[in-house]
Amino acid sequence: MSEILSSLRSLMATHSPPLDALVVPSEDYHQSEYVSGRDKRREFVSGFTGSAGLALITKNEARLWTDGRYFLQATQQLSNEWTLMRMGEDPLVEVWMSDNLSEEANIGVDPWCVSVDTANRWSKSFAKKNQNLVPTTTDLVDEVWQNRPPSQMSPVVVHPLEFSGRSVSDKLEELRSKLKQESARGYVIAALDEVAWLYNIRGTDVAYCPVAHAFAIVTTDSAFLYLDKKKVSTEASDYFKGLGVEVREYTDVISDVALLASDRLFSSFSSKSTKDMEIDSDRSDEWLWVDPGKCCYALYSKLDADKVLLQPSPLSLPKALKNPVELEGLKKAHVRDGAAVVQYLVWLDQQMQELYGASGYFMEAESNKKKRTSETAKLTELTVSDKLESLRAAKEHFRGLSFPTISSVGSNAAIIHYSPEPETCAEMDPDKIYLCDSGAQYLDGTTDITRTVHFGKPSPHEKDCYTAVLKGHVALGNARFPKGTSGYTLDILARAPLWKYGLDYRHGTGHGVGSYLFVHEGPHQVSFRLHAMNVPLQASMTVTDEPGYYEDGNFGIRHPIK
Repeated sequence: MSEILSSLRSLMATHSPPLDALVVPSEDYHQSEYVSGRDKRREFVSGFTGSAGLALITKNEARLWTDGRYFLQATQQLSNEWTLMRMGEDPLVEVWMSDNLSEEANIGVDPWCVSVDTANRWSKSFAKKNQNLVPTTTDLVDEVWQNRPPSQMSPVVVHPLEFSGRSVSDKLEELRSKLKQESARGYVIAALDEVAWLYNIRGTDVAYCPVAHAFAIVTTDSAFLYLDKKKVSTEASDYFKGLGVEVREYTDVISDVALLASDRLFSSFSSKSTKDMEIDSDRSDEWLWVDPGKCCYALYSKLDADKVLLQPSPLSLPKALKNPVELEGLKKAHVRDGAAVVQYLVWLDQQMQELYGASGYFMEAESNKKKRTSETAKLTELTVSDKLESLRAAKEHFRGLSFPTISSVGSNAAIIHYSPEPETCAEMDPDKIYLCDSGAQYLDGTTDITRTVHFGKPSPHEKDCYTAVLKGHVALGNARFPKGTSGYTLDILARAPLWKYGLDYRHGTGHGVGSYLFVHEGPHQVSFRLHAMNVPLQASMTVTDEPGYYEDGNFGIRHPIK
């Protein structure tokens, strides 16, 4: 890490203008939570592998901000060159920069990897000391990243109507209706799951997420898709032509957004000719719609800020409100997935008894500390999670996991998003809590399920904590509430049983789940964070119910079900 930081500081010093600080976000060009290997820039510079966080490199310091899910993990993974900044406890990154960097400091960031919201918020914070947010023309991390993983070149796949339940033409019609309601003439789509959902396509560019790296632009009379054309088969090309969607190269999006700003973006499929466009009624007072939390600053900077409608995506809520076909598919996917998890737990219980002398689930007897007969019989967090994946893989419509399996024993279960590695994973232990949080992608649905078990005799304290978490889970699951209620209001139901013991957990309680898409899907959620107030829960939304409790160095408990 020392060499990487030194190389970056050299580039910062020679940059025009010279940079006093460099921000390295977790996100890719699409503001994604999960990113491809070549987009894990923050992980590369810091060594921290969690899915959320932000690195800040100054002339003589390196700091990493992350949320409560990753506090313990970050302390274990960061070298002594880094300082951990705990979100919710330490100052926000923009506050820290504003307070600690000099007057007129230049703070660099790749404008493709930061959202409009974030860039504007930082700029406002920097103004009081005349500090400057400097969009770099290239990503400095890429310049020092030797052996950076290559881009994925997997083909785009059409997601059939039997699974999507809704045609592209119907979705486009609804989107254009919303554009007209807001006096907008176009919407720039950067979120990968929104592009996939709108055009009923899927891909494999990002591990665990069935999406392709792509942008889209939809106007009142045209539709565009931007991706590497090498990924478009003849069949897919014919599919897009049939929809009237013009496919352009991924890198064309930046120039086309500029054309959109000047109302000179035309499609060969448009019902209007270029001449018709030129003599059309004046559209200078119409907006261009951008979701400030999902669109990168690089694209936004090509638009006239005075003519941009900064509002949440018009696709986010329709995607979250599952249609009957999607709901039925999700049910079927969860039945198959649940069967795989039950098979796994039965197998694991038997293995723990045979290899380790465990008493078995719910028997509450001390293990007999049976010796393993050989090293080959050893069970680890990783080998057992591989077994679970194999059971899932045998199910109909399986397409892969929906996130890295959190297979964790004892103290590792206290690391909320723990991921076992071959060299460091723990051996299974009959006398410790085992937490397994896992999920899968099926053509008809996405799953996310956790089970926390003990193979022997848990302590009274462990049983009290387990019961409190379970009570919170049941309370939220049984909740009945009036229309318009948000997840922010309901979150306390899951925490109240833990609060009676003075306990809590450092993560949200529930999130949406996609339909063969992202396992974490908005815009709704159940959380103590204020933005959970923004979207009321509605019928046909999918949402998880997953309170937990984590005791650093000892154990972790979580009870999610979808």
